[in-house]
Amino acid sequence: MPVAEYEWSETFDITPEVQANFDEHGCFIVRGLLTKEEMQKIHKAVDHSEGITKHSYQIPDGKGRSCGYCIWSHPGDDVTGMVGRAEKVAGYTEKLLGGQEVYHYHTKLVMKEPKSGGNINWHQDYGYWYKNGNLFPDMASVIIAVDKADRENGCLQFLPGSHKLGRIDHVFVGGQTGADMKRVEEAMKIFPLEYAELDEGDALFFHCNLLHSSDKNDSPRRRWNFICSYNRASNNPVYVHHHPQYTPLHKVPNDAILKCENFTDMTGKEFVDPSMDKTVKADLTTFKGDK
Repeated sequence: MPVAEYEWSETFDITPEVQANFDEHGCFIVRGLLTKEEMQKIHKAVDHSEGITKHSYQIPDGKGRSCGYCIWSHPGDDVTGMVGRAEKVAGYTEKLLGGQEVYHYHTKLVMKEPKSGGNINWHQDYGYWYKNGNLFPDMASVIIAVDKADRENGCLQFLPGSHKLGRIDHVFVGGQTGADMKRVEEAMKIFPLEYAELDEGDALFFHCNLLHSSDKNDSPRRRWNFICSYNRASNNPVYVHHHPQYTPLHKVPNDAILKCENFTDMTGKEFVDPSMDKTVKADLTTFKGDK
């Protein structure tokens, strides 16, 4: 049975049906979570020469290619921060995680460039986040397509329902840290492989134990996406690491995205810099593991 898809509207909410689909499949898609007008703001933000991409860097995939990353710990007050604080992103995720308070664990912009963007091995986000000191898998993320994502340009692949396996051991494989492939191969016999083919503004909400990967980008089109990740406040990491401890999240109404005119003031976001942060430099591949 395909993963549930919904069309976003002002009346959309995390109903018992939506929650049941999340609990069963570990994910669902919301088409048009960000409107065309909001996406115009997003494109202006990510394409601005003085914006967030000033803080990006490349990480090799171990196969001769690389992916670009820009990661920040706190939302901030710019347009991208309004997305991470919006009720339809943070608020929905809070409801999916039991209705208990969540905080912003981090947001990243993942950049797969045309003809060169690398692949990401099969993994669970909690495979990394557990090692960061998060004792419980009370965590989830929202992928929002900045560009159209399809099989040709290396969209996300996932195994719906695989979150029920619990945390799988993650090991060093092919230049990256990823899930034990013997377990992944067994999981593929049980759970159907699906592709998150998304148009600009579409979103995939998913549990931190969902197995997923993405292929290289051989297309002439770039594939950029946001991943906003959240942790329950009750799951405060027991280790200090390169992502934040519990920090209260000040959510904003959905219309804050369109009202925001800040594209360049990055005050308070705290970008991750692997050249300076020793906890990141110690294991770039473990730090990287994302979409």
